[in-house]
Amino acid sequence: MVQSEIFDKHVEEYEKWYEEYSEVYQSELSALREQLQKLPENIRGIEVGLGTGRFALPLGIKEGVEPSEAMAKKAINKGIEVMDGVAENLPYSDLQFDFVLFVTICHLDNIKHALAEAYRVLKHKGAILIGFLDKDKSVAKQYIEKRHRSTFFAKADFYSVDQIQKLLKENGFKDSEFNQTLFGNLNEIKEVQIPKPGFGEGSFVVVNGTKK
Repeated sequence: MVQSEIFDKHVEEYEKWYEEYSEVYQSELSALREQLQKLPENIRGIEVGLGTGRFALPLGIKEGVEPSEAMAKKAINKGIEVMDGVAENLPYSDLQFDFVLFVTICHLDNIKHALAEAYRVLKHKGAILIGFLDKDKSVAKQYIEKRHRSTFFAKADFYSVDQIQKLLKENGFKDSEFNQTLFGNLNEIKEVQIPKPGFGEGSFVVVNGTKK
């Protein structure tokens, strides 16, 4: 993960964002939860780049990887088992998990290596879930326009749905399903939104793919 020092130094700013944009956060959670609910019950999964546990905890994910020591401490205090590591070199053996979740792909050093690692640690027919800001939609465009003033997004890499589909296919994943949320600009979202199937309208997209 890139910029772990930035996240170490600005944990409180990170947490404050989720409080100020609670409806945005809850809308993203709803879209992620909808895809997770399609998976079988009583399965084991991880979140890669889990931060302070903002997504893992409410989604019932009990373990994962986080390179920022300050953020990992907060996640551990919430009862999440955190491994020190990066997405491009996961500290797990092969074929361990039923699913792998990413919600921070814009901060990865090398997304191809990260997806290859997810494939490696997944069991056969395991699921990869990625929640991401669609580069072609308004919220990502806002961040790109203001990246020179942003603490967290100055060096972020945003991806389009087409790019993510291509990357998943190249790394051995199939049967991608999508849903979407965040309809409108960040400051316009004043209530929790119900996710819609597919993509092309919402700024936040979740893809659920299967390991071949």
